[in-house]
Amino acid sequence: MNAITKNYFHLHFIIFIWGFTAILGALISIDAIPLVWFRVTLATLFLYAFIRLKKVKIQVPFSVLLRYIFGGVLIAIHWITFFYAIKIATISIALAAMSTGALFVTLIQWVVFKKKLIPYELLFSLLAIVGLVVIFNAEGQYFIGIVIALLSSFLSACFSILNSNLIKNNSATVISFYELFFASIFIGIVLLINGTVNSHFFVLSSTDWLYLLLLASVCTAYAFAASNQVLKSVSPFTMMLSINLEPIYGIILAIIIFREKEIMTANFYYGALLILVTVILNGVIKLKKKNKTTKLSEI
Repeated sequence: MNAITKNYFHLHFIIFIWGFTAILGALISIDAIPLVWFRVTLATLFLYAFIRLKKVKIQVPFSVLLRYIFGGVLIAIHWITFFYAIKIATISIALAAMSTGALFVTLIQWVVFKKKLIPYELLFSLLAIVGLVVIFNAEGQYFIGIVIALLSSFLSACFSILNSNLIKNNSATVISFYELFFASIFIGIVLLINGTVNSHFFVLSSTDWLYLLLLASVCTAYAFAASNQVLKSVSPFTMMLSINLEPIYGIILAIIIFREKEIMTANFYYGALLILVTVILNGVIKLKKKNKTTKLSEI
């Protein structure tokens, strides 16, 4: 198995773990912002211990540090909105909306980086919007949750593009450590400002602590650093395309664990399927074009 194939298998293992992240988010009883603070703070400590053990150098230029700060704020707001969407809607709703990530990457690259928008990309984007409209109509009671999840998906796309550039000249472990550290600082400031931190803040049930430790270690510290490493050999679009399997893993797990609570109407699944199909077709066409270009360059 060559390095690229190994990275693809590794990526899908990471995505399965992320699918389980939504389950943990629903099981943990605390609110979204404290939940994410505990997650990133514990994950930062785990990564710092790894850095000390492996004697990894973490000194970086100030200009790069500023980009890590921006990445930390992005990932903090992304996770807060994601877990908040789960809390006010359902796991299935949040994950279905998150499957728009690859389309957001395409639109961001078109608007911000002036990348030419190909006609079939526009068609798929319109079809994905149709899928979202179907979901909105089918599950209108979760309107706010769907909107929050879409915002989370957009932030995830921005974060993926940022890190695909950072990883070219920086260690995945160092990127992950700094971004999680600054995410912790950012959320900590928010918690202090809104007066959430008090004598009861750290008093959690043993079950919540267990889930938080699992979320911070396996689902964050490991998966976060590993996903950044994978970006060395896969594009941000491929990353976001593959992440669209996360809703499938997560929704199946949610139905198994939470049963009736996570069973949606038939129209919801039609809308979610339409979004997934458009994103997958988009990826298949791009892959074929890439392979064709590679073959022509070899002639």
